[in-house]
Amino acid sequence: MKKIRVIQYGLGPIGCSTARTILSRANLELVGAVDIDPAKVGKDLGDLLGGKKLGLKVAKTLAEVLAKNKADVVMHTTNSYFDLFKGQILEILQAGLDVVSTSEELSFPWMAHPQDAAEIDAAAKKAGKTVLSTGVNPGFLMDSLPLFLTAICERVDRIEIARIQNASLRRGPFQKKIGSGLTKEQFKTAMAQGRMAHVGLVQSVGMIFNTLGRTLVKYEETIEPVIAKKRIKTDFFEVKPGQPCGLNQVARGYDEKGEFLTLTFIAALDSDVDEDRIKISGQPGLEVILKGTHGDVATRSIAVNAIRRVKAAAPGLVTMRDLPIVTIG
Repeated sequence: MKKIRVIQYGLGPIGCSTARTILSRANLELVGAVDIDPAKVGKDLGDLLGGKKLGLKVAKTLAEVLAKNKADVVMHTTNSYFDLFKGQILEILQAGLDVVSTSEELSFPWMAHPQDAAEIDAAAKKAGKTVLSTGVNPGFLMDSLPLFLTAICERVDRIEIARIQNASLRRGPFQKKIGSGLTKEQFKTAMAQGRMAHVGLVQSVGMIFNTLGRTLVKYEETIEPVIAKKRIKTDFFEVKPGQPCGLNQVARGYDEKGEFLTLTFIAALDSDVDEDRIKISGQPGLEVILKGTHGDVATRSIAVNAIRRVKAAAPGLVTMRDLPIVTIG
């Protein structure tokens, strides 16, 4: 079996965890790593991953890695926002490599970023390569999984999806982006600036409406803080009673008949509830509850599991709905 050669691009918490998962797979070979952090550049990748030395030095640029090793696919885990990752994706395509990314705004970009999506799609087709962005959400729980569930329905009248997480189990950057430890005013200001909170609800709404052939006539999104009722201490934050310890973020998509899709994302420190709920009203009516969906584990797993599908896919910018079912292996 010929191994797929992978470069890890981005070595934050998710990047390091995907790299460890790649190393554990018999059909994959990790051949290099890229990060712009001066504290990481030049170090042996194994040292950053907390294991034995790998003989792979972290490079500052993709070109440095490719000057030493050939590769097939880049695992891209750097940022959520188009203005920060677009140039990186184009750089990877120009180097002639397929891309699996965890950048949320890339998961279904045609509604919020149509021009950027068209540019990346054209670049991918010109290079003869494939680009996919995926993760637990967007990429699975609030879009591709409920879409797959509609396969056993004769009629779908409404879809409601809720993801409720105990954020104390998540990494530090996640706890930060949900507003942990801010004052109420700081929370309001930070959310208004648009660089915090969960990224991806608009992408999931776009994917569901487009795939089901429905016209989105209105989109709404609200964000409210979850307020701590007691002192909470995690490895990264200490929150006093009365301070935000998370958020309640709701997206609503309307068609001509009214509200068709509701996505509720709740993440809070020390939450008593940790589950995902998918409710489809129609014929038949379905309700699915998932327990134990750890966001970080699920994101790195689905991204790594998608590599072989992307390698075999047609060129262009694709989504999870365009690939054969992604499974472990």
